[in-house]
Amino acid sequence: MAENAQQLVRALEGLIGRRLPLRVRTWDGSQAGPPGAPTVVLRNRRALRRLIWSPGELGLARAYVSGDLEIDPGTDLYEVLDAVAAFAEDPDVRSLQLGPRHLLGASGRHLLATALRLGALGPSPAPPSEEVRRRRGNLHSRRRDRAAISHHYDVGNDFYGLVLGPTLVYSCAYWTPDAKSLEDAQEAKLDLICRKLGLRPGMRLLDVGCGWGSLVLHAARHYGVQAVGVSISTEQVALARKRVAEAGLADRIEIRLQDYREIPDGPFDAISSVGMAEHVGSDQYLVYARHLYDLLAPGGRLLNHQIARRPLHPGEKYRLSPFIDRYVFPDGELSPVGTTVTRLEEAGFEVRDVEALREHYGRTLREWVANLEAHWPDAVSLAGRGRARVWRLYMAACALAFEQNRIGINQVLAVRPTPAGASRLPATRAQWLAEAPEQHRPEGAADTDLGDRPTVR
Repeated sequence: MAENAQQLVRALEGLIGRRLPLRVRTWDGSQAGPPGAPTVVLRNRRALRRLIWSPGELGLARAYVSGDLEIDPGTDLYEVLDAVAAFAEDPDVRSLQLGPRHLLGASGRHLLATALRLGALGPSPAPPSEEVRRRRGNLHSRRRDRAAISHHYDVGNDFYGLVLGPTLVYSCAYWTPDAKSLEDAQEAKLDLICRKLGLRPGMRLLDVGCGWGSLVLHAARHYGVQAVGVSISTEQVALARKRVAEAGLADRIEIRLQDYREIPDGPFDAISSVGMAEHVGSDQYLVYARHLYDLLAPGGRLLNHQIARRPLHPGEKYRLSPFIDRYVFPDGELSPVGTTVTRLEEAGFEVRDVEALREHYGRTLREWVANLEAHWPDAVSLAGRGRARVWRLYMAACALAFEQNRIGINQVLAVRPTPAGASRLPATRAQWLAEAPEQHRPEGAADTDLGDRPTVR
């Protein structure tokens, strides 16, 4: 009789009508699949049962997060994910939506018979505890958004410190030629945002979704602003307040546990939103854009830093990644950059610049994965093995998605024009990128035209 792996691979390939992109080793030690292909290990029969009940991305994710499926020690995780992504993007495979009906056909019955022979049939295994299953409230209600944000961000500040490094910046870095480390590249990104916003002493800055406070700290230290940072993550707010106090900047920075829809005290001279708009949702995006517009002073600037998906083909429906939605960013939603620009313009903004940073994010994610792997025992101790596996899988998969242009990341600079239509931006892009107050301008740098932007204070 054929060994377990051979029986299983033969049945799976019969169901999908194509060769598997991976080599498979089963719990009995047998192997089958293309020689030299990346190898995955089904550690037990439950791994196969998960795939039968949830064929595709979700079943694979559940098996990996639970530990029922492993990556062979001699196989690189990126190789596995690259092979799976290339397979999934194949047009013939994309059109194959596996489900119960497929299991009723001849090839499906063959797979079920194989699973029966291998002793793998049985009830659907319970999903890992890291999976979001019950969601209360209307989509993007304030209560439900708080729960979604808590699921992702309230997993332990020490855990995030291991992954992100000392800057605690959870968005893509800016890899300038001078950046020698992740910390250098994150500092360069923070400074790029401050320069695009044209910050200078006395201005009032709002950072929506402020994370652990890194941007407002940078802006207050180096650009002399008064800053307000808001987040709905209790753990982020607690640590951000602690960092502000330790920096001696409590008189210039206020950190609030507050939804962006609850901010009452505009106007602000500048607003930053970095890695937050992905949580807003398409139905609420115009609400988001209009509220930020109302909070911004005429002539003020908005810097919106946001992940984007590729546009859909005619007739194609947008499908959330079940793994990302259930394990990483519940209720998150990506839009094409063109849609983001349109919504900002509909809210009244004038979009002045769009900069794509796609390759920067791929490199940043690889750095985060390397940090996680280098501190794996500590990460498991802090967040649990399942959570650490979720973060490793999602960051590695996202690194490849950025590198292969399946998703992108863009900084959109927009202004609220004055009643007379003035943008108050310097005449050229080079000028507004060079904006910096005296205490932060590199030695020998020439003066720049800062425009006629009075502060609101």
